[in-house]
Amino acid sequence: MLAAGTAAAFALPASAQPAPMDVDPGMVQAMERDLGLSGAQAEQRLRSEAAARAVDETVRAELGDSFGGSFYDADKGGLVVSVTDPAQLREARAAGARARVVDDSEADLEAAANRLNRAESDAPDAVTGWYVDVERNSVVVTTTPGTAAGAEDFVASAGVDADTAEVVESAERPRALMDVVGGNAYYMGSGGRCSVGFAVHGGFVTAGHCGSTGESTSQPSGTFAGSSFPYNDYAYVETGSDDIPRPYVNTYSGTRTVSGSSEAPVGSSICRSGSTTGWHCGTVEAKNQTVRYSQGAVYGMTRTDVCAEPGDSGGSFISGNQAQGMTSGGSGDCTWGGTTYFQPVNEALNAYGLSLVTG
Repeated sequence: MLAAGTAAAFALPASAQPAPMDVDPGMVQAMERDLGLSGAQAEQRLRSEAAARAVDETVRAELGDSFGGSFYDADKGGLVVSVTDPAQLREARAAGARARVVDDSEADLEAAANRLNRAESDAPDAVTGWYVDVERNSVVVTTTPGTAAGAEDFVASAGVDADTAEVVESAERPRALMDVVGGNAYYMGSGGRCSVGFAVHGGFVTAGHCGSTGESTSQPSGTFAGSSFPYNDYAYVETGSDDIPRPYVNTYSGTRTVSGSSEAPVGSSICRSGSTTGWHCGTVEAKNQTVRYSQGAVYGMTRTDVCAEPGDSGGSFISGNQAQGMTSGGSGDCTWGGTTYFQPVNEALNAYGLSLVTG
């Protein structure tokens, strides 16, 4: 929880200016449409977020056990860093961040979320998931309307302190987006479609729920060389020599070049490509989300307010020019909006020893 009587933000040092970067016109157009920004505001935000990513990497390494999480503040245009030790406020600000004092470290929040993970099989059906909310400095447990009492009992039985966890009633009902195609379509041998997430040397990564290890694909042709779902939601499809991996994401008005996979902080803008609904943008709301699908729980997901619909699964989430993850599932649609979760791409790359194709 937030500590009482502490300032939430401070002036950003003049030295922490947005770094120069390539700004894609297609991404700017989508951010204008979905985030209500002007073209100039979208470009400025992308540059500011690039600077925030660099600051985030620095403070995570320097603050150690007192690090309480970080998030991008779109209104003020910079990174906010939480610390549990007031003596380290100066260190966080010197790195180029705004700083505040909170009660719980990020490690404490992650530990609470992991206690819920271990008790997942005991959770009521009405509980739809949980995630670490660094902005609130708490673990948020989502449950269907009218079922908060049961969710609170589950939290207590899992050994999580009520001051650390916050139960929120929500109408969202996450589902895995099975019959889908993302940035570009591919087809599973058993029937159905999914989406290429990101090209890697030897093939591409996608959502694990799209196919099992050994299953074939077409357009491009390949084989699921590895797949994990539930628990994770990632897969690696190994393609043939006739299919050439390219360092691009389809923006439906062109392409976006992928330059790496640096993780964007909470609060950053993020865009998603999917063949059902095209190119849409929003923000990163939380990380380490546990999602309880009917097929089983998936851990370590990232929560966004980007819309998605069946047909978008497996597709690319990208922030600036940095790959973030592959569409897994969510709730809502692109008419009314909703919540969409993605599997972080770096976990999949590490699991299979893969490297992105970058440009």
